[in-house]
Amino acid sequence: RKSKITASRKLLLKSLMLAKAKEEWDQEIVDKQAEKERYLSERVTPLHTSGLSLSQLQDLCRELHEKVEIVDEERYDIEAKCNHNTREIKDLKIKVLDLRGKFKRPPLRRVRVSADAMLRALLGSKHKVSMDLRANLKSVKKEDTEKERPVEVGDWRKNVEAMSGMEGRKKMFDAAKSPTGQ
Repeated sequence: RKSKITASRKLLLKSLMLAKAKEEWDQEIVDKQAEKERYLSERVTPLHTSGLSLSQLQDLCRELHEKVEIVDEERYDIEAKCNHNTREIKDLKIKVLDLRGKFKRPPLRRVRVSADAMLRALLGSKHKVSMDLRANLKSVKKEDTEKERPVEVGDWRKNVEAMSGMEGRKKMFDAAKSPTGQ
């Protein structure tokens, strides 16, 4: 048997769940910030430049430049590995799709090629015979089509003149009256 929960109880539970999720999310953000600060305090020592001579400052700059170069080389190596792995993953995905038999077909362009050009492309220079595809089509003469349709064109003005005026209306009235009267 199912227990029925009222709409107000559902709303209360939903709001409590959202409040708890927001609280945990805020705590996660605070934890990440604290971890970042702890990591930076371990790795990066604060610089004390006060009271140093010019040659000591130049040495400090050289050391910092060397460290920056080392870090930049590491970043470049990691980026190259990441790009290589991304390409490898893409190639493996394509192989999987090929093995499954489902792959995206490239959009094909419609190209108009004559029969002679197709045969030349297929057979190479051996193709000497030209195909005339229109030679096998049935020929239709104009005279045959005109004979089949008997065209009777009457003078439309006669009908309009006959129906105009009072006489035409009387004919229409008599025509409409006679079938019902009999």
